[in-house]
Amino acid sequence: MKVLHSIVEARKHLDAGEVLAYPTEAMYGLGCDPWNICALENLLKLKVRSQNKGLIVLIYDWSQLWDLIAHVPDSCLERVHSTWPGPVTWIFPKSEKVPRLLCGDRDTIAIRMTAHKVAHDLCFNAPIVSTSANITGSTPARSIQELQVQFPTQIKFVLDGALGSGTAPSSIFDVMTCMQLR
Repeated sequence: MKVLHSIVEARKHLDAGEVLAYPTEAMYGLGCDPWNICALENLLKLKVRSQNKGLIVLIYDWSQLWDLIAHVPDSCLERVHSTWPGPVTWIFPKSEKVPRLLCGDRDTIAIRMTAHKVAHDLCFNAPIVSTSANITGSTPARSIQELQVQFPTQIKFVLDGALGSGTAPSSIFDVMTCMQLR
């Protein structure tokens, strides 16, 4: 596992279809290009995760949201504005452009505009997938050493950086109902 110290270098690997580990608000995440089917398949295989579950997408700013979602009333978007950037994931109706592997069996997509500096900067050029860095059912990695235990040879690159002060995965809300799902 090669430790990267540059967002630019990490972004090059994402753009080339690699799966990358990187720090987030509470734990390491695994990410890839959300539009790259091979990268999505590789990420799901690494995690031993069902293709039916769907994944979270991190965005840098509001301009990156529109290609990912279907129409949402402005009144619902106002609620999202009050929580972003931050550790809150919102479930939106998905755009028809979104790959099925990104959403699983759902007609919705999970999106977060993170406030974590490293993860946020990693999304500057384009959105990325964000899922906890663990094999499904295992404890998410909170250090590079824990990453190496769960993925001794499978992850080629990890972006260096401190984790945020969070201790749990992001809260999840439905944009249309504002109901908390997690």
